[in-house]
Amino acid sequence: MVAKLTQGFWAKTARIILRNRVVILLLVAAFTVFLGMQWQHMRFSSSQANLLPDDHPVNQEYQSFLSQFGEEGNAVVLAVRDSALFQPNNFKRWNKFSKQLGAFPEVDFVLSTDNLQELIKDNEKQEFVLQPLLKKELESQFEIDSITRHLFNNMPFYDNLLYNKESRTLRTVMYLDKDIVNTSVRKDFILKDMIHLVSSFEEETGLDVHISGMPYVRTMNSQNIIDEIGKFILAALGVTSLIFFFFFRSVRATIISMCVVIIGVMWAFGILGLLQYEITVLTALIPPLIIVIGIPNCIFLINKYQQEVKKHGNQALSLQRVISKIGNATLMTNMTTASGFATFIITDSKLLKEFGIVASINIIGIFILSLLIIPIVYSFMSLPKTKHLRHLNKRWIDAFVSWMEGIVRNQRVAVYIVSIALLVVSIIGIYQIDISGSPIEDMPKNAEFFKDIRFFEEEFDGIMPVEIVVDTKSPKGVLKPATLKRIDRLGAVVEEIPELSKPVSVVNLVKYSKQAFYNGIPKYYQLPTSQENTFIMDVARKSSDNGNLLKSFVDTTGQTARMTTFMRDVKTDRMEEIEQRLLENIAKIFPKERYTVYMTGSALLFLKGTKYLVKNLIMSLALAIGLIALFMAYLFRSFRMIIISLIPNLLPLLVTAGIMGFVGVPIKPSTILVFSIAFGISVDDTIHFLAKYRQELTSSKWKIEKSVYAALRETGVSMFYTSIVLFFGFSVFVISNFGGTVALGSLVSATLLFAMLANLILLPSLLLSLEKSIANKEVLKKPQIDILPKGEDTV
Repeated sequence: MVAKLTQGFWAKTARIILRNRVVILLLVAAFTVFLGMQWQHMRFSSSQANLLPDDHPVNQEYQSFLSQFGEEGNAVVLAVRDSALFQPNNFKRWNKFSKQLGAFPEVDFVLSTDNLQELIKDNEKQEFVLQPLLKKELESQFEIDSITRHLFNNMPFYDNLLYNKESRTLRTVMYLDKDIVNTSVRKDFILKDMIHLVSSFEEETGLDVHISGMPYVRTMNSQNIIDEIGKFILAALGVTSLIFFFFFRSVRATIISMCVVIIGVMWAFGILGLLQYEITVLTALIPPLIIVIGIPNCIFLINKYQQEVKKHGNQALSLQRVISKIGNATLMTNMTTASGFATFIITDSKLLKEFGIVASINIIGIFILSLLIIPIVYSFMSLPKTKHLRHLNKRWIDAFVSWMEGIVRNQRVAVYIVSIALLVVSIIGIYQIDISGSPIEDMPKNAEFFKDIRFFEEEFDGIMPVEIVVDTKSPKGVLKPATLKRIDRLGAVVEEIPELSKPVSVVNLVKYSKQAFYNGIPKYYQLPTSQENTFIMDVARKSSDNGNLLKSFVDTTGQTARMTTFMRDVKTDRMEEIEQRLLENIAKIFPKERYTVYMTGSALLFLKGTKYLVKNLIMSLALAIGLIALFMAYLFRSFRMIIISLIPNLLPLLVTAGIMGFVGVPIKPSTILVFSIAFGISVDDTIHFLAKYRQELTSSKWKIEKSVYAALRETGVSMFYTSIVLFFGFSVFVISNFGGTVALGSLVSATLLFAMLANLILLPSLLLSLEKSIANKEVLKKPQIDILPKGEDTV
C-alpha cells in the first residue's frame, strides 16, 4: 500500500517539476535572492565558545565571578626580550608606544614603565601614596640602567607581571574596555589600530614585539577562520569538479553540478544570516560540507539520466524517470545524512545545536536544489552525445567491481577474519584515546600568534587565566589577618606547580604595603605580623589610592577576593591533576563553615565544557544509530537485517577510533564530530545496496546469491563514485591551519573509505552467509516502502 502511494507520489512530483520548469526556476532564483539579502545579518563569533549550558554549575560560578569582578580575559600583553630595548632611543619609543595605546577609547588603561606607579609611605601625612616610577623623561643610559635596576631589584610586586628578572624581558599590559571585549569592536581595534602601532614601533626600533592575551589570541584565531572559509569553498569546488569531470568527461554536466552546489552554498550563508547565528569554527565548515555532500546527489541524478538516454534515447521519459525512480532513494540517503547532523540539536551546547540545525536544513536544501535544477536544466538541452556516455562502460570500474565480487564469492572467511582482527585491534586503540580540554590545541601551530603563546609560556608561565575566588561570608573579611594568611598559603601551593604562573591577589598588595611602610626595602615584601598589621592597615585606610588598588583584587564589599594565575597549555589529564591538587589544598586551608572557595576561569571552563560535550556527543551518536536502526526496521521488518545493516557502518567508526588512539589524536569537540557525520553519510551506501538487493530478490524469485551479486554489480559503480568524491571532498579540510579541522577532514575521509569497502565486501558477505536466516518471503514480501521501483537502478 505504502509502496504504491510513494510510487504515485514521485510520478506526480516528476510531472509537476517538468510541467512547471520556468516557474520553478524563477522561484529558486527568487528564494536565492531572498537568502542572499540575509547575508548582511551574518556575523563572525567575537566571544569565546562556551560549551556548557547556561544552567550548569560551573558556568554559573563563572558568571558569578564575572558579575563581581568583570571580564577576566580583557588583557593584551606585549613584550620585548632584547637588551637593545634599554638603549635611550628605544626605551623612549617603548614608553611613547604605551602612551599611544592608552589614547584609544577601546582601551581601559595601560600598565607599562611609562606610567608605572610605586607605592611609598608619606611620613608627614602617615599614608601610602602612589608616585610615578619615571618622574621625567630619561635621556642617558645611566638613568635607564638606574631605573631598570630599581625596578628589577626593588619592586617584586611587578615581578612576573611587567618583567622577567632572569631574561630581562619587559612587558606592557593593555586592559581593554570590558564592554567591547566580546564584540566586533575588539576585532577592529586589534587588527587595524593596535597591529599598525606595533608595526610602526618595530620598523623604527628593529625590535621584535611579542603579543598575546586572550582577546588578541581570539581575534587572530577568528580571523584565521574567516580566511579559511573562502579557501575551503574554492578547494572543495576545485577537487569535486575535477573528480566529477574525470568520471563523466562532460563539461556541461560538471558546470550544472557546480551551479547546483554554488547555489547551495549561497543558501547556507543565507540561512546563517536568516537565523542570525554566528559563524564559528564549526558553522564555517557548512558551506564546503554542502559542496562535498551535494556532488553525490548530482552524480546519482546525472548518471541515471545518462543511463536512461543510453537505454532508449527518449529525453522526456529519461527526465521523468530520473525524478520518479531516483528521487526517493536520494531523499532517503539525504535524510540519513541530515539525521547524523540533526542529532547535535539534542545537545545542550549552543555551538553544536546551531551547527546541527544549519547543517541538517542545508542538506535537505541541496537535495531539493539537485532534484529541481538538474532535470529542468537538462530538459532545455540537447541529448548527451555518445562521448558523454562512454564512462558508463569503463573497464577499470568493471575490473574493480569484479575484484570485489571475487572476494565476496571466494574469500568470505578471510573477510570475517580481517574484520574481527580489525575490531580487536581497534578496541585496543580505543582504550588509548585521551580527551583534550585545551582551548589552544587546535590553533594553527605555524601562525605568529601561536608562537607568541609559547613565548609567553616560557617567559611568564602561560596566558590562560585560572581564577580562585574566596568568599569570606562576611563584609570586609578579606583583609582580616587570618584570611590573608590562608590566601598566602594557597598562593605558595600555586607557585609550587610548574605549569602555573606566580599568583596575583590582595596578598601581593598587602605585602607591597608592608614594603612601602619600611621605606621600600625589598626584604620586607611579606605579610605583616600581627603587631605590624595594626599600623600598616591604619595607614592603608587613610590612603586615598587604596580603594583603587583594591578594586582589582577584592569586591566592593570587601567580602570576596580573587587570586589570578595563568596556566600553560597542558594535557587534559595533567590539567585535572592540577585542579585536584588545588581543590585538596583549598579544602585543607579554608574551612567550609567559614569560607566558600571555588575555581573558575576560561581555561577550566573549556576543560569542563569539553568533557561535557563528549558525553553529549556520545548520546547524539547513539541517537543517530538508533534513528537509522528504526529506519532499517521500517524498511525491512527484520531485526537480523537491522544488525547486518549496522555492522558495516559501525566497524569503520571503531577502526577510526582505534587509529585515533594509536596515533595520539585526542577526543575533542572537533574530532568527536567525525563519528556522527561519517555514520550519517556512510549508511547511504547501505541503503542503496539493500534497496537494490531487495529489488533483485523480488525479480529473481528470492534467489539470494543471484540477488546479492546483481546488487553488487549494479550499485558498486555508484558507491565507488560517490565514496571517492566524498573522500577527496572531505580531504580538502587537511589544508586547514587548525589541527581540529585537519583531524576532522582526514578522519571522516578515512572512515568513509573504510565504510565503502565494508558496504561492498562485508555487507554482501554477511547477506550470503546468513541467507537462510534473513531471506524468508514472509519478511520481504511486504516491504514498508519501495526505495526503488521494480527494475530500476540506483544510479
